[in-house]
Amino acid sequence: MSWFSQTLTSSIGKKLLMALTGLFLISFLVIHATINAMIFYNDGGETFTHWGHFMGTNPIIRTLEIVLVAGFLIHIADGLILWKNNREARPIGYAVNNRSANSTWYSRSMGLLGTLLLIFLVIHTAHFWIPNRSNQFATGEELNLYQMMLDIFQNIWVVLIYVGGCISLFWHLLHGFKSAFQSLGWNHVKYNGIISFVGTAFSIVIPLLFALMPISMYLGWVK
Repeated sequence: MSWFSQTLTSSIGKKLLMALTGLFLISFLVIHATINAMIFYNDGGETFTHWGHFMGTNPIIRTLEIVLVAGFLIHIADGLILWKNNREARPIGYAVNNRSANSTWYSRSMGLLGTLLLIFLVIHTAHFWIPNRSNQFATGEELNLYQMMLDIFQNIWVVLIYVGGCISLFWHLLHGFKSAFQSLGWNHVKYNGIISFVGTAFSIVIPLLFALMPISMYLGWVK
């Protein structure tokens, strides 16, 4: 077995892979949130549609989309393996267990939060990405995603599901952002405060921005 394969199959290697794919997906969240935030121009979706069309038809972006899907799948699979390994390492609980003194509840619940995000991701792609890509392959034309958003977010239950997904994303990022830097060894007493601040700010701003989109459309703030 090569050094590379040994690294990937080790516990440390899995954590490194989790960190790298996590940071890659964080960069995707920045781009995705920026494009979607164009709805707040409230210009009937003109700006959003312009940039959405660019992202959906640019050959470089479409190629990177394959890498993105692979990144999601690797991150999910690696997370499940790490969760399983952690469970197997401690099959019997300690007689006295004071885990809250050493870690936060959301750091101990990354498996649950990741599962909730996976369910949300399936719902989200079923609403927008899959229908749009299917129509592109069939007709060569994109669907009107802005109108789809307006229609879909008139259902209060859908809005609540999306807000719930954003809450799960907040907790997931709150631990994952800082943890990624620690796993990669990019932590230092001199910079940990900055990393923690940026991570917390990012964990609040991005999910809040995503949550405001369905809320704004449901309440008629964006038309």
